[in-house]
Amino acid sequence: MRLTEVEAYGGRSDPASHAFGRRTDRNDPMWGPPGTLYVYRSYGIHWCANIVVGPEDEPNAVLMRGGVVTLGLATVHERRGRTTHLVDGPGKLGQALGLTGELSGTNTWSGPLRLDGPLGSVAEWEATPRIGISKAVDIPWRFRVTTER
Repeated sequence: MRLTEVEAYGGRSDPASHAFGRRTDRNDPMWGPPGTLYVYRSYGIHWCANIVVGPEDEPNAVLMRGGVVTLGLATVHERRGRTTHLVDGPGKLGQALGLTGELSGTNTWSGPLRLDGPLGSVAEWEATPRIGISKAVDIPWRFRVTTER
């Protein structure tokens, strides 16, 4: 999977972040080292994931919002139960990746879900306000690839 859309969250000072306010058992992975995966249920239905990007004890993270399937297309079709609109939203992406709460707190450098370097080259991208939130909606921290090389 190649990520093509992400959304940033500024931790304790960002009212839209799950880390805003205080540390809890649920959001504890967000205080982990860079690369830590924070997996959570959205609306009690979809598994979504943030990747910690700040230093340890600074709960800054990036939500994986969308992407392009590059490997394992048959598995993604099976998990999603469809062949279109496979990973164009954080819940869809979570389902396609087989995310569960058991992955929360694992590290994306050495755990079962791993990040690798870029598989392509981004020619253009745009920053827009974040979507699907009700607080701090004007911050342009949603980043989306518009053209790939």
